[in-house]
Amino acid sequence: MSKGLPKRSENYSEWYNELVRRAGLAENSAVRGCMVIKPYGYAIWEKMQRALDDMFKATGHVNAYFPLFVPKSFLEKEEEHASGFAKECAVVTHYRLKTNPNGKGLIVDPEAKLEEELIVRPTSETVIWNTYRNWIQSWRDLPILINQWANVVRWEMRTRIFLRTAEFLWQEGHTAHATREEAIEEAERMLDVYAEFAEKWMALPVIKGVKTPTERFAGAEETYCIEALMQDGKALQAGTSHFLGQNFAKSFDVQFMNKEGKLEYPWATSWGVSTRLMGALIMAHSDDQGLVLPPRLAPLQVIIIPIYKGEEELAKISEKVEPIIQELKRKGISVKYDDDDKQRSGWKFAEYELRGVPIRLAMGMRDLQQNTIEVARRDTLTKETRPVETIVEHVEKLLEEIQENIYRKALKFREENTFVVDTWEEFLEKIERGGFILAHWDGTSETEEKIKEETKATIRCIPLDAKEEAGRCVYSGKPSNKRVLFARAY
Repeated sequence: MSKGLPKRSENYSEWYNELVRRAGLAENSAVRGCMVIKPYGYAIWEKMQRALDDMFKATGHVNAYFPLFVPKSFLEKEEEHASGFAKECAVVTHYRLKTNPNGKGLIVDPEAKLEEELIVRPTSETVIWNTYRNWIQSWRDLPILINQWANVVRWEMRTRIFLRTAEFLWQEGHTAHATREEAIEEAERMLDVYAEFAEKWMALPVIKGVKTPTERFAGAEETYCIEALMQDGKALQAGTSHFLGQNFAKSFDVQFMNKEGKLEYPWATSWGVSTRLMGALIMAHSDDQGLVLPPRLAPLQVIIIPIYKGEEELAKISEKVEPIIQELKRKGISVKYDDDDKQRSGWKFAEYELRGVPIRLAMGMRDLQQNTIEVARRDTLTKETRPVETIVEHVEKLLEEIQENIYRKALKFREENTFVVDTWEEFLEKIERGGFILAHWDGTSETEEKIKEETKATIRCIPLDAKEEAGRCVYSGKPSNKRVLFARAY
């Protein structure tokens, strides 16, 4: 058996990278900054995708697909959007290769230069709003509520699997509305959908808020976000929803005839979450033994391992376990019976622990004789023996209990690592400890930038539930009426 994982407390980054690799989630590819998502990792992403897709459809959205390539002129039409993404763009300039005249390898054919360069999409607002121009003529055509599951490319210089990669998977919603109020309501509704998914499916407590003007999405009038705290005390932005105003409608000359017979520009939103959620899932819950997966997102919820000597014992245990397997499946619980004789039971215990399977059931000959089965929880690493007759009912309840316990543990961690500070000295002390800091800010981008320069802490958001409270900016001493959320972040 290979040696254990590096300890989180000693080297969090190495622990994370090793866990991703050893649990079979993903690995680096031959293309710099790009990842291969392995079957077990992709199975988790599929469960995320399925749950989110159901939530989107329940709120009236439909799926579509738009091109991977964005003409450079489209990106240039919305100036703020263009400048925000320019440094991360991968650009296609030619459409053909040819054999090198010296006979070695291939070269770009200089005669195959594109008339207009194409950007590999970093996001799809521009190509979608160019399309919407053909779809929107009247108020009767609104609202348009569309989501796209896709891959995007942002040429990151420093990459880390799931958290920041040159190519990643995501969904991006793009909606058009007849009124400003309706669009704002949509942006806030989708933020609530993300928060509900994070908390109920990922067991990840999040803080809902709005970004400062400096941190807004390029081209947005308002960016809403959910922020989560990882176990190393750093924040991670887990999802964003943007109110885009009429900026993209104006840039692409999209107009509709309103009920009064006047031409008007529609109002827009866009919103997205990505495979970065995989990184959040790993970092928020996992431990030195491996992954800890919330049951709702675990590809495999129950593993059953027989402990036996010889084929005769295995046959007896298998016969006893088979009705349990069938009953669990009927309940919609994903279960696997690992009777593979290539590995010993001790190796299997460690392997499924590493992979974060929520419940492990084990049966040996003594259990068989006593009509019992051993139950091990991944979240608490505790074991108990239960009667076979009630095991299915117990597993059902236990999966719910584990889901809730993982959430409570993450919430407790966040509460213990959220600090209210009033002085700069206090701020400097707490930021070194890690965690969320609630402090007054004078509302200026200059102060925001100074704090970032001196501490590497950013304003994660202005919490939506922040109360009016007279105070003084922790850095400048100027008046402030609300606390904002600071942290160092991924």
